[in-house]
Amino acid sequence: MNIGIVGLGLIGGSLAYDFRALGYKVLGVSRQPQTCEDAVKLGAVDAASSDLASLAPVDVVFICTPVSVIDAIATRLIPHLSQNAILTDVGSVKGTVVKRLTPLWPRFIGGHPMAGSEETGIHAAQSRLFAGNPYILTPTPETPADVIETMRDLIGQLDCNLYECSPTVHDRAVAWISHLPKMTSAALITACLSEGDSEILKLAQSFASSGFRDTSRVGGGNPELGCMMAQYNREELLRSLHQYRQSLDQLTEVIERSDWLALERLLSQTQTERPKFL
Repeated sequence: MNIGIVGLGLIGGSLAYDFRALGYKVLGVSRQPQTCEDAVKLGAVDAASSDLASLAPVDVVFICTPVSVIDAIATRLIPHLSQNAILTDVGSVKGTVVKRLTPLWPRFIGGHPMAGSEETGIHAAQSRLFAGNPYILTPTPETPADVIETMRDLIGQLDCNLYECSPTVHDRAVAWISHLPKMTSAALITACLSEGDSEILKLAQSFASSGFRDTSRVGGGNPELGCMMAQYNREELLRSLHQYRQSLDQLTEVIERSDWLALERLLSQTQTERPKFL
């Protein structure tokens, strides 16, 4: 099986490493010639080009670009695909992508690997990035059965935790555990920067350790990704943000009235429930 990767960044490059290690021939496409050259030198791909036509021989193509350009990439790519080729993506929002691409290519299936870091680019790519992490496929009733089976087998070889759900269910679930944390983490950093005393702010920055590092990590990540989360999953993100604000209001109220028993009950509940998310 030949595999094509469009977009040789963190996710695309990491997929390339893993599939090549599994014995597949991997062809990459990047709009940056230097990225193509680096991907070949690093051993991520067998060959790379800026020309989508180079993917004509592939059996499965992963579009690993920002959500905002997936449509345009697919439109330019499809004329070069064989009629049996499978098309998939790795975007963090599925409803919009699946709705737009399925009419263009019936052998499309949405995908979302839940792995990554604040690093970007081919040099951030790494082998086994997806092992032990969720990878979601979002077939629809119209998705051909052989497409689903092929992708189940292919993704399963990454040693990830494979899940399947509808695009709508996916978007609502990831709003809670991916898109909301991105925004609240950014809000935490913004709140800290509102400290008016420069000496206090400098001390806070110096004192920051593992707690702040853990809670601020995603807020310090790729701004373009965060904007796309908000733009393409707007309704579900707003829904989760409104609920989060209510939770903050509840905490504020408990502390304002010095109800330490209520606060302890709330924190005990979060301590008990957190492991279910990890």
